[in-house]
Amino acid sequence: MNITEQKNLFDLPEDICYLNTASLSPSFKAVEKAGIAAVVQKTRPYLIPSTDFFEPVIALKKKFAQLIDVVNYERIATISSVSYGIATVARNIKLKPGDTVILMQEQFPSNYYSWKKLTDTYQAKLKIIEAPHLKSNLGKTWNDAILEAIDESTAVVAMGHIHWSSGALFDLKKIRAKTQEHNALLIIDGSQSVGALPFSVKELQPDVLICAGYKWLFGPYGCGYAYYGPYFDDGEPLEENWTNRLDSHILPDLTQYQSQYKPFANRYVMGESGSFIYVKMQLEALKQVISWTPEAVQKYCKEISVNAVKSLRDLGCEIEADEHRSHHLFGLKLPEAVDIKSFKKALKDENIYVSFRGAYVRLSCHVFNTEKDFDKFVNCLKSVMD
Repeated sequence: MNITEQKNLFDLPEDICYLNTASLSPSFKAVEKAGIAAVVQKTRPYLIPSTDFFEPVIALKKKFAQLIDVVNYERIATISSVSYGIATVARNIKLKPGDTVILMQEQFPSNYYSWKKLTDTYQAKLKIIEAPHLKSNLGKTWNDAILEAIDESTAVVAMGHIHWSSGALFDLKKIRAKTQEHNALLIIDGSQSVGALPFSVKELQPDVLICAGYKWLFGPYGCGYAYYGPYFDDGEPLEENWTNRLDSHILPDLTQYQSQYKPFANRYVMGESGSFIYVKMQLEALKQVISWTPEAVQKYCKEISVNAVKSLRDLGCEIEADEHRSHHLFGLKLPEAVDIKSFKKALKDENIYVSFRGAYVRLSCHVFNTEKDFDKFVNCLKSVMD
């Protein structure tokens, strides 16, 4: 499938160059409309049927399951954030002294603090796999180091599909095979990939996949999704809310307290998961994301950025090799001669929005972007190098 520029689906001013979806995606017009309709609906709560606490959530889970290639939608939980999902996972893992939990260098804090707390609790070890100090083939060398680090002491590998700053791709298929050899869990943060990069649970078989919903899935801030595999079928949720218990849809019987949770991932849903406003917005967003397909989004992003990447490399910027990075999100290291303060001011003056993350300037694009957006960024960089 091929897709073309679709800025008409968004309400972005013509003078704005937004290359920052990895931070926060703009809403579709359809998502905005759905949110407003839901706000209006709340003004007359007596018209909201009790089924709205459940049926739209089921529809949402089915959409996300379709996106990540999961047959049983009940393995999907709607959550508030990545940190909520990771904390749920960590709560259901017991370690032995000497066990190791493997993380990548400079992972997002939500995928660090819970693991630090868990390893400290059990006198286990946190093993951080550093990014190689290379100008090229960083991704390949990094993957090799990860695979080498997984051994008989490994209890958990927790990582992204790509690195959230550089865009370096991790070979999850090989990593999963190695974790299975050593009976280690594989916990994936798909926040910066799912929706824009193909991901199949059926193929990769992670134990958990957790995604923020407000980036490449175009939902509102404060929503997320989690897939939980069989290891977590009998786990303990973070909270005891009324909807994660068996038969909670029978509202008159709610005080007939249930000892059993709903099956599969349903026990891990956050309280108030039936949020009328959020769920309606999320449904509209996922419908569009699925219709594009991640494969087509990745192809489009590569096409509009390929010339800019060449120009940026010619200017002395370091960018991961094309075959070892994503194309919807990639980081570049600026030449030492560039004054960061001056560059940031130039970007602001030109209404160009990107992220500065660690050593990288992170560029992230989507179907509302065109090649002209990247040209504008390149010309802005040239202006502070003259």
